[in-house]
Amino acid sequence: MGAMNDLLGPEAIEGLCRSLSGVAGRPAWPTLREAEAKLGPLSIRGRADLLAAALVADLAVDYGGASAVFRTALDDAAFTGWMIWPVTEAAVTLALQDGSIQAFDDALALLSALTPRLTGEFAIRRLLLRDLNRALGIMQHWTSHPDEQVRRLASEGTRPYLPWAIRVPGIIARPQSTFPILEALHTDPSQLVRRSVANHLNDIARHAPDQVVATAARWKDAPDDGAAWVVRHGLRTLVKKAHPGALAVLGFAPRALSVPAPRLETSVVHLPGELRFEAEVSNESAEAARVAVDYLVHYVKANGALAPKVFKLAVADLAPGETRRFGKSHAFRPMTTRVHYPGRHALQLQVNGVLSETAGFDVVP
Repeated sequence: MGAMNDLLGPEAIEGLCRSLSGVAGRPAWPTLREAEAKLGPLSIRGRADLLAAALVADLAVDYGGASAVFRTALDDAAFTGWMIWPVTEAAVTLALQDGSIQAFDDALALLSALTPRLTGEFAIRRLLLRDLNRALGIMQHWTSHPDEQVRRLASEGTRPYLPWAIRVPGIIARPQSTFPILEALHTDPSQLVRRSVANHLNDIARHAPDQVVATAARWKDAPDDGAAWVVRHGLRTLVKKAHPGALAVLGFAPRALSVPAPRLETSVVHLPGELRFEAEVSNESAEAARVAVDYLVHYVKANGALAPKVFKLAVADLAPGETRRFGKSHAFRPMTTRVHYPGRHALQLQVNGVLSETAGFDVVP
């Protein structure tokens, strides 16, 4: 994460000071400059919060004054990139301190103006926490905004499990609260917006799978290729979990399938290395079958227990009586998101929710 954290580093601070100096009428930003020395151990989220607090201290104005500074700075094309994150957080901090409806509404409008320069999706969460219904009502109007970045903010900013962002319990407790936004955007002409809608739908599936499946079932028949993509991408986690409703929406109907255990090319994987395997699926029914072929790697954890992780392998259409073979090499290499522990692992197929027997193999240093 080092390189990611450095996106909010000395260069961003220098650019922010330059962009604001002319419009704020002050050449010095002492608290921002001092914050540079404190960035080292912080995550990018921590850096954004630190710089936002420093910006509030240096501005030493109320929300109205800060809003005027930030809006004027938008005339500068260099006022863009990662420096915008602490700006959005500072604006929201001052708006919430103000406490008025006028400041609340203006802060939302300011975030919509700033979001094309990076995003306002993180700072907007605190406004959602303060008054969820009011914020959602305003953001609903953004779904018809001419700028795709603003339309995206309506969906991305309200995602239940937005990465790097604070949670908004009201959105998780009331899944229906953001569906009007998704309904308005799932056929949006912008792939950027549709991707956000799909990720949002996938988020909701974690705590309201049946509502997601019902919504996807309506969307799948829309005369729009973009909507079909949103449905597939939005149901991806439910498909990996073999949710019957999600499988049915995507056409993976129950059939008589033969799914033998995968055949492994080797019984030992030396780290770092790869495991090559082959899979075979047979349609034993009298009807054609559309199959979602996934595989599970049962990883050894630090305590010696096994934890399965599902990976996509293929989607195929099998004629009655047809057998199809698939092959894949699965990598076992160092990753920031996974530590590989030595021990007895296992590989297993999952086809339309049907699980094969497992095939064991050893991972060694």
